[in-house]
Amino acid sequence: MASTDTGAKDTAPLGDEPAGQGAPARQPGARDLSGLEAGLDALETVSTARVPIGQVLLKKVLPPLSAAVLVLVVWQLCSWGKVADPTKLPSPHAVWQELVDRWNAGDLFSIIWTSVERGLLGFLAALVIGTPLGLLVARVSFVRAAIGPILSGLQSLPSVAWVPAAVIWLGLSDSAMYAVILLGAVPSIANGLVAGIDQVPPLYLRAGRTIGATGVRGAWFILLPASLPGYVAGLKQGWAFSWRSLMAAELIASSPDLGVGLGRYLENMREASDMAGVFLGILLILVVGIAIDLIVFSPLERWVLRSRGLTAGVR
Repeated sequence: MASTDTGAKDTAPLGDEPAGQGAPARQPGARDLSGLEAGLDALETVSTARVPIGQVLLKKVLPPLSAAVLVLVVWQLCSWGKVADPTKLPSPHAVWQELVDRWNAGDLFSIIWTSVERGLLGFLAALVIGTPLGLLVARVSFVRAAIGPILSGLQSLPSVAWVPAAVIWLGLSDSAMYAVILLGAVPSIANGLVAGIDQVPPLYLRAGRTIGATGVRGAWFILLPASLPGYVAGLKQGWAFSWRSLMAAELIASSPDLGVGLGRYLENMREASDMAGVFLGILLILVVGIAIDLIVFSPLERWVLRSRGLTAGVR
């Protein structure tokens, strides 16, 4: 009998081991999470896998390229069909020729960089001012009640409305342009941060106070990281307002002594009744604005959303 029992034990299936030996016995009502864990591992593997370059081109490059080609085709058809006077609606070839002329003249890069430098410097100054202002408005109820409506009103005020006042205050100078940029961008950055802080769960703030993160430390380590989605949206909008404000200032408050930017170039072409130059100026302003958004803000926004699991399939 003893030998028989020993053989039975040796040949018993692994899954039939008694509780306390080998794998622990499953408790009544317990759930098997192995399948869920395997699914999460698979999702993580898929999310971190490299996307083929062909798929990236198909999803990211082809749609805007197709839209640009469609606009060019419609534009060329309108030019051929003489829908408008050629002096008012130049052909794509005429605009291209103007671009080539500016390149050959050697001032194309200078015109673009003058505006880009002003826009970036003005935006950085607005960032330095708008961030602490947004924190103050979001966390101090009295300041919010006093300044919050003013910030919202300033955000809806067209930037061009500030140009005459800036010229009177500061004259025809770069300072007047930077003042217009600040007045246009600071409210957007501050309001974006306020909106982001309003969406932070109160539990985060209580946890921060528990570990001693209060005051400036709480703002830096708790509020700002937790409010990043709304803050980045405010930064993106702040850049758009900076770029618009700068173009308005260059159109009205610029002078040849300050250097020719895109806005001043556009105004020069208008004064010369050169519609090809006017269209080129408009297209350059559009391209620079889109390029800054694609290079800086869109990747930052995707990283923030992906790191928080707020969107699926973001590449």
